[in-house]
Amino acid sequence: MWVTLQASAADRLPVAVAGGVTAALLCAAAFFAVLRDQQVRAARAEVAGLQAELDHLADDTLPAAARRLREGASADTVFTEIPLPDNETHERILRTLTKEISVGHRQRAAAMAACANAAGRVQALATSMLADLREMENRHSEEVLGDLLKLDHSTAQAGRLADSIAVLTGARSGRRWTKPIVMESILRGAMGRIRAYQRVRIHSASTSAIVGYAAEDVMHALAELMDNATKFSAPSEEVHVYVEELHTGVVVTIEDGGLGMKPQALERAKTAVSTTEKLDLTKLSGTRLGLAVVGCIARKHDLHVFFRPSSRGGTGVVLRIPNQLVTQPRTEFPNPPTASQPAVTATGSVRTASAGATRTPSGETMTVVLDGEQPQQPLRSLPKRRRGQTLANSPQPSPSPRPQHPPRPRTDAGAKFGAFRQSTSRGQKPDSPSANQDS
Repeated sequence: MWVTLQASAADRLPVAVAGGVTAALLCAAAFFAVLRDQQVRAARAEVAGLQAELDHLADDTLPAAARRLREGASADTVFTEIPLPDNETHERILRTLTKEISVGHRQRAAAMAACANAAGRVQALATSMLADLREMENRHSEEVLGDLLKLDHSTAQAGRLADSIAVLTGARSGRRWTKPIVMESILRGAMGRIRAYQRVRIHSASTSAIVGYAAEDVMHALAELMDNATKFSAPSEEVHVYVEELHTGVVVTIEDGGLGMKPQALERAKTAVSTTEKLDLTKLSGTRLGLAVVGCIARKHDLHVFFRPSSRGGTGVVLRIPNQLVTQPRTEFPNPPTASQPAVTATGSVRTASAGATRTPSGETMTVVLDGEQPQQPLRSLPKRRRGQTLANSPQPSPSPRPQHPPRPRTDAGAKFGAFRQSTSRGQKPDSPSANQDS
């Protein structure tokens, strides 16, 4: 306005019009600037709200839905239990992901059930085959006995693999015992289920036993650890197993003479056998199932597994069995085993025993074989005489008949066991209990 008053009368009108237009433009610019600022602030607030809702969806809602689906709830049940997002797009995302996760869990559960069913069938088939092989080993001659023993051992390993699959799928593993199993039989049974059992040396003076419901699982865990020790050490190296009784339970140490474990492999092994880490099937490799099986058994029975360097240059594995699984063996067996009877391992395979034998709760005889020993003939009882009777008049044992033309000696396992069985049956009457068991 001051510019308009200072202008001449002829120029006053154009100056006034220009000033008014300029003022109007400035007001409009200020108005639009304020409006734009309000819109930007509103947009920022909306974006912040959407971001917060999206964070809640990703951090709280989706994990809660996935957890309920893992627990066995259906997708419809999850939608009724968790709060749905207010945003339509977020709700659509939640429903889509929940349905897909539900389908994936159903497929995984179906696959696990199928694997567990197949493992159970293989377990039953292996048990039946072991029983048939044991009957054939007692019935056939030594010409086929060595081959039967090999089939027996292979069948026992197949049964252990089926037990491993059952453990990983959460199914029932192995047989169940109603009576405690002595620690010696647990170790021998585990040793009989691995391929390189000849390389395992057991040093045990323990008189403890494992309760029946956990005996099979402890035996399986020890078999997996022994198998790992033999696989990751040179074929010429022996694996030594030591047993020690402590106030906290029974400690079994397995030492090999391999190259040891790298730090990364050692950490993976510790994670696999940890009692706090849950089993993740996605992290398993197709050829390394042993430690995962040991971890499942350890979490089931509260076993503790530790790794340490071995004094023999390899790796030492320490398995601690808690006190609640340790007891004393029962001694009410009606027919104590003798050294002249063929021994049967926990897997059902016949072994030549020269150090003695023990019986399982089901009445079977389990091996107590010292590695490296050959079958020996049992000691014959000395002739007995009554008081006042001379030794010359006392009954003498009948001499064993000798063949006129002895066949060419055989060196396989069947020949050794056949000779052992024949030597134990000589001098026995046909109706004696020992002769009936050997026939």
